[in-house]
Amino acid sequence: MSKEEQLLEYWRELSSEAQDQVLQLAQSLKPQPEFVPQTPLGKKLWEIRQRAIADGMKLLTEDELEQELAQRRGGYPW
Repeated sequence: MSKEEQLLEYWRELSSEAQDQVLQLAQSLKPQPEFVPQTPLGKKLWEIRQRAIADGMKLLTEDELEQELAQRRGGYPW
């Protein structure tokens, strides 16, 4: 029996909740295409970003970024 057939056999025995969990796991394992900048400026900025990450720089989350922008604007969130 092939791996695909084994997987399908196990799949059929799972509850719908467990099937959803397996789907989520499978989707998380699928490799995502790497971002490819299209312009010379984009390429330069992407290289800078990659070097910063390689050097250990922690990137801000979306919330942290909004917070920093608000602070730089004098506390206004727009």
